Amino acid sequence: MEKAREPYAVLKSFIALALIALCLIAAQWQYHRGVDRHARNAMIEKHIALAPTSLDAVKDSPLAAEWQSVTTQGVFDSTKQILLRNRYSEGVYGFEVLTLFTTQNNEKFWVDRGWVKAGANATIAPTITPPPANQVSITGRLRLDSSLPRGSFFALPADGSGLISKLDAQSQLNTEDYYIDLLGGSESSLTPAVSAQLPELSDGPHMAYALQWLFFAGLVIYGRILIRRTR
Repeated sequence: MEKAREPYAVLKSFIALALIALCLIAAQWQYHRGVDRHARNAMIEKHIALAPTSLDAVKDSPLAAEWQSVTTQGVFDSTKQILLRNRYSEGVYGFEVLTLFTTQNNEKFWVDRGWVKAGANATIAPTITPPPANQVSITGRLRLDSSLPRGSFFALPADGSGLISKLDAQSQLNTEDYYIDLLGGSESSLTPAVSAQLPELSDGPHMAYALQWLFFAGLVIYGRILIRRTR
């Protein structure tokens, strides 16, 4: 007896091949994300272990030196401060404080002076320790300004009277394309009570997701074979 033909066999095979291709693409995407994340974590671990170096030695290639500790000299401008929103420390809501810094070579960039607890409500500025008015030496981790959130943020006036009009961290003051997470300096007041946190240095679930997508591709192959055999 002639074996019954499978209805829409070609269409079913085409759909199965398309699903397999999508699963393989997704697996490859997750794999490369995992590789990139592992490489970045390794770079961060390597750079934070290096001894501090002069900012002048690495400022021309900040991408290659990101996360390395650097030292420089200059003055803070307490009239130019930005609060980065949605920052938490031990479950408490607050801000990170960016203050404009000018070096002896007249280079301007932001310095993240650490986390502060939010005020009693949205219109009250948090309590912020003012930076020294004199020239100081600072030590901190070099960061790319692309790590800063884009857009405008709360600004603080010189007299500290509440929150005022917003200020853009990237475009309005012609700052350098890097900033510094402050760790300490020539005066004790420069050491943040809560410094900017390092990112979580785990490779994440990307490799597991890649294997999961390969497993899904195998299920599609098995399902297509099973459907054909039942005919």
